[in-house]
Amino acid sequence: MSTADRAVRFHRLAGVDSLQLDAVEATEPGPGQIRVRVVTAGLNPVDWKILSGSSSRYSPTLPSVNGNDFAGVIDRVGAGVTERAVGDRVFGGARFHAQADHLVVAADAVVAIPDEVPFAVAGVLDIAGRTAWASVASFGLGPQDTVFISGAAGGVGVFSSQLARRTGARVIGSCGADNDELLRGLGVEPVRYGDGLEQRLRDLAPDGITAVLDQAGHGTIELALALGVAAHRINTITDPSAVERLGVTNIGGHSLTPGLPELGELAALVAGGQVRVPIDAEFPLEQFAAAYAHLRGGHLSGKVLLRLIDDAAIAQEATTW
Repeated sequence: MSTADRAVRFHRLAGVDSLQLDAVEATEPGPGQIRVRVVTAGLNPVDWKILSGSSSRYSPTLPSVNGNDFAGVIDRVGAGVTERAVGDRVFGGARFHAQADHLVVAADAVVAIPDEVPFAVAGVLDIAGRTAWASVASFGLGPQDTVFISGAAGGVGVFSSQLARRTGARVIGSCGADNDELLRGLGVEPVRYGDGLEQRLRDLAPDGITAVLDQAGHGTIELALALGVAAHRINTITDPSAVERLGVTNIGGHSLTPGLPELGELAALVAGGQVRVPIDAEFPLEQFAAAYAHLRGGHLSGKVLLRLIDDAAIAQEATTW
């Protein structure tokens, strides 16, 4: 195998135009580490937002590989690793490492991919899945609740909608007309975003909305307050400043607490068909610029990912390890 890897990297914080496909040297794992041959890498809004340099949360060492979500196959194990083996299918998150042919992570920082879950799905689970899990769990929802989710057909929304439905809650989700059937298929009642949304929600839920998950912004918090939803029952992942300003919560936004056990549970739900993972678009690694543009365009129907190697090719490559 060649030691030359491809990697989507940025050498400066100057927006998505600073991304480029570089040739880099493959890294060997150290003690307690594994190396993963990346098959798919999911994209998230944070992947392009950090490139502006406006986020104090991330301080990458330049030049840096971009991306967090990944799925692939272990092709090297470091000294002392016993819980993982070459050939294991794994997924997880590795900030500033994922969008490259190989990445090195701690052996205990990945989750096994169930046999029923394809790489395309496993590669988009980390950030969106953990975000949705944390935000839904924060409310202690049940059959007594009617929940409104803004951006319900988006990358996080498709997870939140289904996890909220699993609590027995009634879920209403905003979307464009193209995503009505998608949401209905997830057990969610679609409602059109835009002018008149407040009245449409009042008509749909005359007894009131009991919790709101703001996953799209665009005035969702103010709308929720106008509907009489208590501030502590409004969770936003788009506007952390509203925590102090309006008293809402930001669980799953800047403080992702669920970890590997929850990711394992989510993967099991996906494997069992209890949680669906719609894929909006898949791009080959060489078309990363188009993938980022597609993600930034919004109005998605699920997740966007990069494909680094196809399933047949990775199976063949694995025979050489």
